[in-house]
Amino acid sequence: MNKEFNKGLLLTSLGSFWWGFIGVIYFQYVSFIGHIELVVHRCLWTAVMLILTTTFYSKWKIFYKEIKDKKKLLALFVSGFLIFVNWSIWIYAVASERIIDASFGYFIMPIISVLLGYLFFQEKLNKKRFFSIFLVFLSIIILIFFSLRSLPWVGLIVAFSWAFYNLVRKKINIDTDIGLLIESLYIFPFALFVFYLISKSGLNDFNFNNPGLSLFLVLAGPMTVIPLFLYVRGVELIGLGPTGMIFYITPTLQFILGYFYYGEDFSLVKFVSFIIIWFAVIIYLKDLYEKN
Repeated sequence: MNKEFNKGLLLTSLGSFWWGFIGVIYFQYVSFIGHIELVVHRCLWTAVMLILTTTFYSKWKIFYKEIKDKKKLLALFVSGFLIFVNWSIWIYAVASERIIDASFGYFIMPIISVLLGYLFFQEKLNKKRFFSIFLVFLSIIILIFFSLRSLPWVGLIVAFSWAFYNLVRKKINIDTDIGLLIESLYIFPFALFVFYLISKSGLNDFNFNNPGLSLFLVLAGPMTVIPLFLYVRGVELIGLGPTGMIFYITPTLQFILGYFYYGEDFSLVKFVSFIIIWFAVIIYLKDLYEKN
């Protein structure tokens, strides 16, 4: 396998693990402040962290160059909106004990990414890869028909917002962190305004009277930026299809945490679907390894 492909696999795997385990633990722990304020802090501190990293790595010249490209700015506005929607629904799911609903959406998302990669980037799909996709669809049908019985709106929004975010970012030729910075700056004024309204109403948990909690909420920035940077960079290196399949690490860990740690329902039907999906992932990744 070539070095770039190996690097992409590693980065995507690390980002997916972070989202599936570390991110769940962190955001669930601070979810008592309410999902609206938590979304606001995630947006605010993500922007602040990216400003700091851009300054530290002396990349403002690249930033100013990129913002002169109106097409990129428009595309990043769209991707920024998509990532904001994804963040918001994910935090709502965590705060309302619907982690498994959200993870169901993340199980659907990689298949959407594989299909988008095939449709928009002519990423190749051989018989083994088509078979793995078929198995995933089969597991989803089983999960819906025998367990969920209907597509949860949380899962659908999570899946489509993240899949199309990856599509837009794949089509933009821009440094990963600079793109994330521009996206976060689009969101920043809105988040700041909402935080002002929360503070004015006296409903904010972030204040100087509780420095420990306030400092912990600041971590929402790096908790967002680090895995997002890892995953988006992986998408740039190896494409939507491979990264989409590796991303199954995230919902798998979410399912495990939701059931074993947070006590959410994990029926036999869900377990069977889980096994089928991982069998499909193994087939797909084995084929990727052989082809690269």
